[in-house]
Amino acid sequence: MRTLARSAFFVAACLCASCSRGGGQAQGWPNKPIRFIVPFAPGGPADTIGRLIGYKLSSDLGQQMVVDNRPGAGGNIGTAAAAKSAPDGYTALVTTSAFAVNATLSTASGYDAEKDFIPTAIIASQPNAIIVSATVPAQNLAELLSWAKTAKPGFATPGSGTTPHLTAEHLFRSIAGLDMTPIHFKGAGPAITAVIGAQPPVGAAAISTALQHIQSGKLRALAVSSAKRIAALPDVPTLAEAGIAGIEDYTWIGIFLPAGTPSAIVKRLNDAVNRALRDAETRAQLDRQAYQPVGGTPEEFRDYVRSEIGKWGKVVREANIQPE
Repeated sequence: MRTLARSAFFVAACLCASCSRGGGQAQGWPNKPIRFIVPFAPGGPADTIGRLIGYKLSSDLGQQMVVDNRPGAGGNIGTAAAAKSAPDGYTALVTTSAFAVNATLSTASGYDAEKDFIPTAIIASQPNAIIVSATVPAQNLAELLSWAKTAKPGFATPGSGTTPHLTAEHLFRSIAGLDMTPIHFKGAGPAITAVIGAQPPVGAAAISTALQHIQSGKLRALAVSSAKRIAALPDVPTLAEAGIAGIEDYTWIGIFLPAGTPSAIVKRLNDAVNRALRDAETRAQLDRQAYQPVGGTPEEFRDYVRSEIGKWGKVVREANIQPE
Protein backbone atom coordinates (compact mmCIF):
# COMPACT_ATOMS: atom_id res chain seq x y z
CA MET A 1 0.00 0.00 0.00
CA ARG A 2 2.82 2.38 0.94
CA THR A 3 4.64 1.44 -2.27
CA LEU A 4 1.50 2.20 -4.30
CA ALA A 5 1.09 5.51 -2.52
CA ARG A 6 4.73 6.41 -3.13
CA SER A 7 4.34 5.50 -6.83
CA ALA A 8 1.21 7.61 -7.15
CA PHE A 9 2.96 10.51 -5.47
CA PHE A 10 5.94 10.15 -7.82
CA VAL A 11 3.70 10.15 -10.95
CA ALA A 12 1.78 13.15 -9.69
CA ALA A 13 5.01 15.01 -8.95
CA CYS A 14 6.31 14.31 -12.45
CA LEU A 15 3.06 15.51 -14.01
CA CYS A 16 3.12 18.68 -11.95
CA ALA A 17 6.73 19.32 -12.91
CA SER A 18 5.89 18.78 -16.57
CA CYS A 19 2.92 21.15 -16.36
CA SER A 20 5.07 23.67 -14.54
CA ARG A 21 7.73 23.57 -17.25
CA GLY A 22 5.15 24.00 -20.02
CA GLY A 23 3.32 26.73 -18.15
CA GLY A 24 6.60 28.42 -17.26
CA GLN A 25 7.61 28.45 -20.92
CA ALA A 26 4.35 30.15 -21.87
CA GLN A 27 4.38 32.51 -18.88
CA GLY A 28 7.92 33.66 -19.64
CA TRP A 29 7.19 34.23 -23.30
CA PRO A 30 8.47 36.35 -24.89
CA ASN A 31 11.82 37.09 -23.31
CA LYS A 32 13.75 37.68 -26.55
CA PRO A 33 13.03 39.00 -30.08
CA ILE A 34 10.52 37.11 -32.26
CA ARG A 35 11.38 36.34 -35.86
CA PHE A 36 8.70 36.80 -38.53
CA ILE A 37 9.60 34.72 -41.57
CA VAL A 38 8.01 36.37 -44.63
CA PRO A 39 8.31 34.03 -47.63
CA PHE A 40 8.22 36.85 -50.18
CA ALA A 41 10.40 39.77 -51.22
CA PRO A 42 10.13 43.16 -49.47
CA GLY A 43 7.32 45.41 -50.64
CA GLY A 44 4.56 42.82 -50.93
CA PRO A 45 1.46 42.34 -48.75
CA ALA A 46 3.01 39.89 -46.26
CA ASP A 47 6.09 42.08 -45.83
CA THR A 48 4.14 45.33 -45.49
CA ILE A 49 1.54 43.99 -43.06
CA GLY A 50 4.13 41.95 -41.18
CA ARG A 51 6.10 45.12 -40.45
CA LEU A 52 2.99 47.12 -39.59
CA ILE A 53 1.60 44.58 -37.14
CA GLY A 54 5.09 43.78 -35.88
CA TYR A 55 5.56 47.37 -34.76
CA LYS A 56 2.38 47.20 -32.65
CA LEU A 57 3.21 43.76 -31.28
CA SER A 58 6.67 44.92 -30.23
CA SER A 59 5.07 47.57 -28.05
CA ASP A 60 2.43 45.18 -26.70
CA LEU A 61 4.68 42.18 -25.98
CA GLY A 62 7.81 44.10 -25.03
CA GLN A 63 10.06 42.40 -27.58
CA GLN A 64 11.18 43.30 -31.08
CA MET A 65 9.59 41.56 -34.08
CA VAL A 66 12.31 40.94 -36.66
CA VAL A 67 11.18 40.44 -40.27
CA ASP A 68 13.19 37.79 -42.15
CA ASN A 69 12.38 37.79 -45.90
CA ARG A 70 12.87 34.35 -47.49
CA PRO A 71 11.44 34.67 -51.03
CA GLY A 72 11.26 31.96 -53.67
CA ALA A 73 9.15 29.10 -55.04
CA GLY A 74 5.86 30.97 -54.60
CA GLY A 75 6.41 31.24 -50.86
CA ASN A 76 7.47 27.64 -50.27
CA ILE A 77 11.11 28.29 -49.38
CA GLY A 78 10.33 30.54 -46.43
CA THR A 79 7.31 28.50 -45.39
CA ALA A 80 9.36 25.28 -45.28
CA ALA A 81 11.97 27.05 -43.15
CA ALA A 82 9.27 28.19 -40.72
CA ALA A 83 7.85 24.66 -40.53
CA LYS A 84 11.23 23.36 -39.39
CA SER A 85 11.64 26.01 -36.68
CA ALA A 86 11.45 25.20 -32.99
CA PRO A 87 7.85 25.39 -31.67
CA ASP A 88 8.78 27.82 -28.91
CA GLY A 89 6.96 30.95 -30.10
CA TYR A 90 10.12 32.72 -31.27
CA THR A 91 9.64 32.01 -34.98
CA ALA A 92 6.37 32.71 -36.77
CA LEU A 93 5.34 32.63 -40.41
CA VAL A 94 3.68 35.75 -41.80
CA THR A 95 2.29 34.83 -45.18
CA THR A 96 -0.55 35.33 -47.63
CA SER A 97 -3.34 33.23 -49.08
CA ALA A 98 -0.64 31.59 -51.23
CA PHE A 99 -0.30 29.28 -48.22
CA ALA A 100 -3.75 27.82 -49.00
CA VAL A 101 -3.07 27.58 -52.74
CA ASN A 102 0.27 25.81 -52.32
CA ALA A 103 -1.37 23.07 -50.27
CA THR A 104 -2.64 21.68 -53.59
CA LEU A 105 -0.33 23.28 -56.15
CA SER A 106 2.99 22.26 -54.61
CA THR A 107 3.44 18.52 -54.22
CA ALA A 108 7.04 18.83 -52.98
CA SER A 109 6.85 21.96 -50.85
CA GLY A 110 8.81 20.55 -47.92
CA TYR A 111 5.97 20.92 -45.43
CA ASP A 112 2.36 19.89 -44.78
CA ALA A 113 0.12 22.96 -44.62
CA GLU A 114 -2.42 21.39 -42.27
CA LYS A 115 -0.11 19.33 -40.04
CA ASP A 116 3.00 21.50 -39.66
CA PHE A 117 1.39 24.80 -38.65
CA ILE A 118 -1.06 26.32 -36.20
CA PRO A 119 -3.15 29.09 -37.82
CA THR A 120 -2.76 31.76 -35.16
CA ALA A 121 -4.26 35.03 -36.37
CA ILE A 122 -5.59 36.46 -39.62
CA ILE A 123 -4.62 40.11 -39.83
CA ALA A 124 -6.18 41.64 -42.94
CA SER A 125 -7.43 41.01 -46.46
CA GLN A 126 -8.04 42.86 -49.71
CA PRO A 127 -9.08 42.04 -53.26
CA ASN A 128 -6.75 41.56 -56.20
CA ALA A 129 -6.59 43.94 -59.15
CA ILE A 130 -5.98 43.50 -62.87
CA ILE A 131 -3.43 46.16 -63.76
CA VAL A 132 -1.71 47.37 -66.92
CA SER A 133 1.17 49.64 -67.75
CA ALA A 134 0.27 53.18 -68.79
CA THR A 135 1.59 52.22 -72.25
CA VAL A 136 -1.22 49.69 -72.82
CA PRO A 137 -3.99 51.17 -75.02
CA ALA A 138 -6.84 49.43 -73.14
CA GLN A 139 -8.92 51.71 -70.90
CA ASN A 140 -11.18 48.96 -69.53
CA LEU A 141 -11.22 45.18 -69.13
CA ALA A 142 -13.14 44.48 -72.35
CA GLU A 143 -10.57 46.47 -74.34
CA LEU A 144 -7.73 44.62 -72.61
CA LEU A 145 -9.17 41.23 -73.49
CA SER A 146 -9.67 42.32 -77.11
CA TRP A 147 -6.14 43.78 -77.38
CA ALA A 148 -4.58 40.70 -75.78
CA LYS A 149 -6.00 38.41 -78.47
CA THR A 150 -3.51 39.75 -80.98
CA ALA A 151 -0.82 41.25 -78.71
CA LYS A 152 -0.54 38.05 -76.64
CA PRO A 153 1.26 39.69 -73.73
CA GLY A 154 2.49 37.83 -70.70
CA PHE A 155 1.15 38.80 -67.28
CA ALA A 156 3.16 39.42 -64.12
CA THR A 157 2.31 37.75 -60.81
CA PRO A 158 3.84 37.95 -57.32
CA GLY A 159 4.69 34.26 -57.60
CA SER A 160 3.32 30.93 -58.73
CA GLY A 161 0.44 29.93 -56.49
CA THR A 162 -0.38 33.38 -55.16
CA THR A 163 -4.04 34.36 -55.37
CA PRO A 164 -3.31 37.18 -57.87
CA HIS A 165 -1.74 34.50 -60.08
CA LEU A 166 -4.85 32.31 -59.90
CA THR A 167 -7.23 35.24 -60.31
CA ALA A 168 -5.44 36.12 -63.55
CA GLU A 169 -5.22 32.50 -64.73
CA HIS A 170 -8.93 32.07 -64.15
CA LEU A 171 -9.77 35.29 -66.00
CA PHE A 172 -7.35 35.26 -68.92
CA ARG A 173 -6.98 31.60 -69.73
CA SER A 174 -10.00 29.73 -68.32
CA ILE A 175 -12.74 32.29 -68.99
CA ALA A 176 -11.40 34.45 -71.85
CA GLY A 177 -9.43 31.63 -73.49
CA LEU A 178 -6.42 33.85 -74.15
CA ASP A 179 -2.91 32.69 -74.88
CA MET A 180 -1.25 34.66 -72.07
CA THR A 181 1.75 33.29 -70.21
CA PRO A 182 2.22 33.97 -66.49
CA ILE A 183 5.58 35.50 -65.55
CA HIS A 184 6.26 34.86 -61.88
CA PHE A 185 8.33 37.13 -59.65
CA LYS A 186 9.61 36.67 -56.08
CA GLY A 187 6.96 38.93 -54.60
CA ALA A 188 4.58 41.73 -55.46
CA GLY A 189 7.20 44.50 -55.33
CA PRO A 190 9.27 43.13 -58.24
CA ALA A 191 6.10 42.23 -60.18
CA ILE A 192 4.75 45.78 -59.91
CA THR A 193 8.08 47.25 -61.00
CA ALA A 194 8.03 44.98 -64.06
CA VAL A 195 4.51 46.04 -65.09
CA ILE A 196 5.38 49.73 -64.71
CA GLY A 197 8.24 49.10 -67.15
CA ALA A 198 5.88 47.12 -69.45
CA GLN A 199 7.94 43.95 -69.04
CA PRO A 200 5.32 42.48 -69.12
CA PRO A 201 2.69 45.23 -69.56
CA VAL A 202 -0.10 43.33 -67.76
CA GLY A 203 -0.28 42.00 -64.22
CA ALA A 204 -2.36 40.95 -61.25
CA ALA A 205 -1.64 42.02 -57.70
CA ALA A 206 -3.18 42.71 -54.33
CA ILE A 207 -4.47 46.30 -54.34
CA SER A 208 -2.04 47.78 -51.81
CA THR A 209 1.11 46.93 -53.74
CA ALA A 210 -0.09 48.80 -56.83
CA LEU A 211 -2.16 51.55 -55.21
CA GLN A 212 0.32 54.43 -55.18
CA HIS A 213 1.33 53.70 -58.77
CA ILE A 214 -2.31 53.61 -59.87
CA GLN A 215 -2.90 56.93 -58.15
CA SER A 216 0.20 58.44 -59.77
CA GLY A 217 -0.82 57.25 -63.25
CA LYS A 218 2.07 54.83 -63.78
CA LEU A 219 -0.38 51.93 -63.71
CA ARG A 220 -4.03 51.58 -64.67
CA ALA A 221 -6.38 49.34 -62.69
CA LEU A 222 -9.08 47.80 -64.88
CA ALA A 223 -10.98 45.67 -62.35
CA VAL A 224 -10.93 44.41 -58.77
CA SER A 225 -11.84 40.90 -57.60
CA SER A 226 -14.12 41.91 -54.71
CA ALA A 227 -17.91 41.72 -54.44
CA LYS A 228 -18.11 45.51 -54.21
CA ARG A 229 -15.96 48.41 -55.34
CA ILE A 230 -13.35 49.52 -52.83
CA ALA A 231 -13.18 52.99 -51.32
CA ALA A 232 -9.54 53.54 -52.31
CA LEU A 233 -10.39 53.06 -56.02
CA PRO A 234 -14.05 54.05 -56.36
CA ASP A 235 -13.89 54.40 -60.14
CA VAL A 236 -12.52 50.89 -60.74
CA PRO A 237 -15.28 48.33 -61.41
CA THR A 238 -15.48 44.86 -59.95
CA LEU A 239 -14.89 41.94 -62.30
CA ALA A 240 -18.64 41.27 -62.23
CA GLU A 241 -19.36 44.86 -63.25
CA ALA A 242 -16.80 44.50 -66.02
CA GLY A 243 -18.71 41.50 -67.39
CA ILE A 244 -16.87 38.61 -65.71
CA ALA A 245 -19.12 36.86 -63.20
CA GLY A 246 -18.10 34.22 -60.70
CA ILE A 247 -14.71 35.52 -59.55
CA GLU A 248 -14.46 36.86 -56.00
CA ASP A 249 -10.95 36.46 -54.70
CA TYR A 250 -8.97 37.99 -51.86
CA THR A 251 -5.37 38.17 -50.75
CA TRP A 252 -5.25 37.71 -46.97
CA ILE A 253 -2.32 37.93 -44.59
CA GLY A 254 -2.03 35.80 -41.48
CA ILE A 255 0.35 34.55 -38.81
CA PHE A 256 1.13 30.86 -38.33
CA LEU A 257 3.17 29.18 -35.61
CA PRO A 258 4.93 25.82 -35.97
CA ALA A 259 2.95 22.78 -34.85
CA GLY A 260 3.64 21.95 -31.22
CA THR A 261 3.80 25.54 -30.03
CA PRO A 262 2.16 25.74 -26.56
CA SER A 263 -1.49 26.79 -26.72
CA ALA A 264 -0.87 29.55 -24.19
CA ILE A 265 1.63 31.18 -26.57
CA VAL A 266 -0.77 30.80 -29.50
CA LYS A 267 -3.51 32.52 -27.48
CA ARG A 268 -1.24 35.29 -26.24
CA LEU A 269 -0.03 36.13 -29.76
CA ASN A 270 -3.60 35.98 -31.09
CA ASP A 271 -4.80 38.29 -28.33
CA ALA A 272 -2.00 40.76 -29.10
CA VAL A 273 -2.91 40.80 -32.81
CA ASN A 274 -6.56 41.46 -32.00
CA ARG A 275 -5.59 44.32 -29.68
CA ALA A 276 -3.46 45.80 -32.46
CA LEU A 277 -6.36 45.58 -34.90
CA ARG A 278 -8.59 47.52 -32.48
CA ASP A 279 -6.03 50.34 -32.39
CA ALA A 280 -7.30 53.40 -34.27
CA GLU A 281 -3.94 54.27 -35.86
CA THR A 282 -3.37 50.69 -37.02
CA ARG A 283 -6.82 50.59 -38.62
CA ALA A 284 -6.15 53.95 -40.27
CA GLN A 285 -2.89 52.67 -41.74
CA LEU A 286 -4.62 49.54 -43.05
CA ASP A 287 -7.40 51.65 -44.54
CA ARG A 288 -4.90 53.90 -46.34
CA GLN A 289 -3.55 50.79 -48.05
CA ALA A 290 -7.02 49.43 -48.88
CA TYR A 291 -6.83 46.58 -46.35
CA GLN A 292 -9.78 45.33 -44.33
CA PRO A 293 -8.74 44.36 -40.77
CA VAL A 294 -10.03 40.91 -39.83
CA GLY A 295 -8.88 39.35 -36.54
CA GLY A 296 -10.76 36.65 -34.63
CA THR A 297 -9.81 33.47 -32.79
CA PRO A 298 -7.24 30.85 -33.83
CA GLU A 299 -10.11 28.41 -34.32
CA GLU A 300 -11.90 30.77 -36.71
CA PHE A 301 -8.70 31.27 -38.68
CA ARG A 302 -8.10 27.50 -38.79
CA ASP A 303 -11.56 26.91 -40.25
CA TYR A 304 -11.09 29.71 -42.79
CA VAL A 305 -7.72 28.32 -43.91
CA ARG A 306 -9.31 24.90 -44.41
CA SER A 307 -12.07 26.43 -46.54
CA GLU A 308 -9.50 28.35 -48.58
CA ILE A 309 -7.46 25.19 -49.17
CA GLY A 310 -10.61 23.53 -50.51
CA LYS A 311 -11.54 26.51 -52.70
CA TRP A 312 -8.13 26.99 -54.28
CA GLY A 313 -7.54 23.27 -54.62
CA LYS A 314 -10.59 23.12 -56.88
CA VAL A 315 -9.34 26.05 -58.98
CA VAL A 316 -5.87 24.49 -59.35
CA ARG A 317 -7.30 21.14 -60.43
CA GLU A 318 -9.94 22.50 -62.81
CA ALA A 319 -7.51 24.89 -64.52
CA ASN A 320 -4.76 22.23 -64.51
CA ILE A 321 -2.29 24.74 -63.10
CA GLN A 322 1.19 23.33 -62.65
CA PRO A 323 3.88 24.51 -60.21
CA GLU A 324 6.78 26.43 -61.71
